[in-house]
Amino acid sequence: MTAKKEFWMLLAMFILPIAFGTLFFYANPNYFSESTVNYGELVRPVIATEDSDIEIDGGASLQGIWTMVYVSSHCDEACEKAVADMKTIRTLMNADMRRIQRMIIIEDNSTPTSNDESLIKARVASEKLTQSLKKYTENAIYLIDPIGNIMLYYEPQNIDIRLVIKDLKRLFKYSRIG
Repeated sequence: MTAKKEFWMLLAMFILPIAFGTLFFYANPNYFSESTVNYGELVRPVIATEDSDIEIDGGASLQGIWTMVYVSSHCDEACEKAVADMKTIRTLMNADMRRIQRMIIIEDNSTPTSNDESLIKARVASEKLTQSLKKYTENAIYLIDPIGNIMLYYEPQNIDIRLVIKDLKRLFKYSRIG
């Protein structure tokens, strides 16, 4: 081989993969955003919360800890089941259960019949957050990251505890906070 052929072969080995990758990216723009490995539904765009958006009873905070939140207008049988499922999920996380707290936000101030002291009760205090949550399913379980962003939600009627645990373990594996 001559030096020119070697040069062009070497150049093609570096340029062609970049060219094909760029072409694939622009030819299929939704390919990477539609295929995710999580089982819950991503909240798009992420809903950022501030301390003034949620009034939390008992002095708890959303900062520095993962939070599972059940949001509903009133507490009924679905609420009771969701609270029990959240408790089961937290318990099955084993050593990582200290990284999760459970919260319930009920609009009419009703409470679950189970007297669970580790369940944090809260209220939505801002109209902006109320409007953002209304875009999603009524009676949903949301996952709030340690920074205070609502990022993932599950419909409690069809919840599969094993899949939620897989999501949480994956998040905890890559998360350095909370």
